Amino acid sequence: MPKVSKKKTETNLPKQIPKLLVLKHGQKRVMVNRLKSYALMLDNACKHFPTIPRDAVTFQTNQLDICEGHYVDITAETWDKVIDLLTSVEVTRAEIPLPVPLLPSNAGAISLPGNQSAAGSAPQPEDNGHDGLSRSSTDGKVMVQLVLPSGDIVSVTVKRAARVQKLVDIAARKSGSCPTNYMAVWLGSRLHHENSIGSYGIEDGEFINFWIQQVGGKPVIYLYSPSDIDVSVKLSLSPEWSFSAIYPFVTPKQEYGQHVEWNVRTHQDGNLTEKNSGLDISYLFWEAKTNSDAFPRSPASEPQSVGVFSPTSSTLGDADSIVVSVDEVTIYLDKSLKALGLHTEARTSFITYWLPSILKHEYIALRFVPQPAYERTASLSISPQPDVVTRVFMLFRGICKEHLTDWSNAQMQAEKDVGWWADVVGVDLSRASDMALFRVLEWGGMEVL
Repeated sequence: MPKVSKKKTETNLPKQIPKLLVLKHGQKRVMVNRLKSYALMLDNACKHFPTIPRDAVTFQTNQLDICEGHYVDITAETWDKVIDLLTSVEVTRAEIPLPVPLLPSNAGAISLPGNQSAAGSAPQPEDNGHDGLSRSSTDGKVMVQLVLPSGDIVSVTVKRAARVQKLVDIAARKSGSCPTNYMAVWLGSRLHHENSIGSYGIEDGEFINFWIQQVGGKPVIYLYSPSDIDVSVKLSLSPEWSFSAIYPFVTPKQEYGQHVEWNVRTHQDGNLTEKNSGLDISYLFWEAKTNSDAFPRSPASEPQSVGVFSPTSSTLGDADSIVVSVDEVTIYLDKSLKALGLHTEARTSFITYWLPSILKHEYIALRFVPQPAYERTASLSISPQPDVVTRVFMLFRGICKEHLTDWSNAQMQAEKDVGWWADVVGVDLSRASDMALFRVLEWGGMEVL
């Protein structure tokens, strides 16, 4: 009787499918049971990521060959066919349009000569004492719960005719912040600040969330080559933020997140010529705002590891930052930026750009983001490949004098030699300053609000 190869038998055994699956959203990872039912997995996602409305939950993957490296939506029809092939699934928030304000029943047309009407143009409602909205009270007021970025909840009573901006102002004042970057979100969708509160049909006791849109301020990209060359520079953002300004302007494209691509000619004096516009420039400029409605910050989240950077959930802690008084911060920054490879013009531009924001505070906590962590949220692809890339991105926030006791270690770290930041960021200073090499230098930052 022929012998059966044990090795061959083991090879022919069907591959075991893991019983568990990882759901990912932003920086959060959750291990859950692998479920064949799309509806049950949807319940699971809503349980672990409650900030995403159920009707906005979308599952995505890029793990299959058919995805060609892009994140692709998994539909309810295909879920049971692909789930056994995946080890993890991205949970994202589908784009939901702004809620449409409710209009009186006679709205939607205006009278034109000859009894014609124009759709979409609302007349002045008749003054009949009603506005077409269901009310829980008859005094024209509504009580709402404001959920602040800190997680605190404030109850306020306002007139239904008041603009949403009034609620934004209240939330910002309660948080001790400027209302400029605040957004109001109700039932998973943004509220337009100029519309009235009553126009959305918001009832007594309902919750309105307030999130802050943070801005990645003035990241600029310098290209230095020993000879004139043609260079392609592609910058790809994670879905947590979107471009708010680009110079020279090129149209952003959307894939998993937004990306832009510049084509430039480098010159030996450090200047660039952008081919599309013909502009002669010193550097490439971009700025981005966080998509805080899709990736809200968790008020209860622990400080991030120093190796992690999330635009919507950036943190600074006593262990990974330094704290100095505003009077000392410019000298500290100049020394640190020099240790990170920034030349005089770059250091001056960096400090003067952020100085107005810094001067609003008594003390400043700051840290620099490791390049690998920054690269995961703002990937830079350059062709031909540079010999050395240095990307310096600073996070900072204001600290009140009465809170200094929470930052004792950070104050001591401010006394250390600033050269330690080169190790944190991952800078090779000798290569970054070698003029015989094709070098890329980028600096930027973000105030953590």
